[in-house]
Amino acid sequence: MSLSRRALLSTAGAAAVVAAVAPPAAAARPRNPRAPRTLRQIPLQGAVNVRDLGGYRTLDGERVRHGLVYRADHLGKLTDADLAALGALRLTRAVDFRIPLEVASDGADRLPAGVTAVSRPITDNGLYAQLHAVIGSGDPVRQEEALGGGRGAAFMAGVYRTFVTDAANRDAFGRTLRELAAPGAGPALYHCTSGKDRTGWTSWLLLRLVGVPERLATEDYLASNAIRAAHDARVREGLRQAGLMRNPELIVPLQEVRREYLDAALSEVRSGYGSLYRYVTAGLGLDPRTLAGLRERLVG
Repeated sequence: MSLSRRALLSTAGAAAVVAAVAPPAAAARPRNPRAPRTLRQIPLQGAVNVRDLGGYRTLDGERVRHGLVYRADHLGKLTDADLAALGALRLTRAVDFRIPLEVASDGADRLPAGVTAVSRPITDNGLYAQLHAVIGSGDPVRQEEALGGGRGAAFMAGVYRTFVTDAANRDAFGRTLRELAAPGAGPALYHCTSGKDRTGWTSWLLLRLVGVPERLATEDYLASNAIRAAHDARVREGLRQAGLMRNPELIVPLQEVRREYLDAALSEVRSGYGSLYRYVTAGLGLDPRTLAGLRERLVG
């Protein structure tokens, strides 16, 4: 029988989980607030934003374990050396959040032998197709009309709202988190195309659910900007040199993560569910036992 929320509060080590997802007034304050540790990136040649999610300090002073959960951008361009590096992580499963159009464009994942590939598409609200069409047109007027004047950022905020409002998206996020909570599950990786939006929301949720303070979870989310900056700048310059975009700065809002995008999703959480706890339980289908399992498996 599933534990009630009250029973979860009395489960050893699980109080921090409820504190993390309860309404703000009920949340505990971290005992020793700290800046995040240096991000534990996995340097690869064919992917940019691959990192171990472990190392963050939780509300009760423990740490998220290293070597169990990895977040990434797409893995379709990995080199043989990259495969060897991933093989050393002893991954058992790689969950791909990309839609079929993205897979067709960037290629299916290249994975070490023995890693189970899981296709679990989460909609990008049409972003990938529209971006390709607009850029491919080479028409600066069309590009300005589609992306200028804050329209690119507004589109991104809409994508984040679907993380909460779309039932299929909720199912995909919930399945992924339940798998990560399963006793005895091996190290796992999840990713999308850039490793920042669908992957960023999953990572933010996971860190909050195991008791990491909101400030640190948000800093992990925003770290994709620094990690991807040089790569994204090269993409923009390539579009300029190819004559596809007169003003490639128009795509910066689509390349970045921003607090306003995260806030758009959280606004939907509040309006639709009232609290993060209700979103993950009623919306994602995570019962208190699963929340406690995430904490037990990933923190210590």
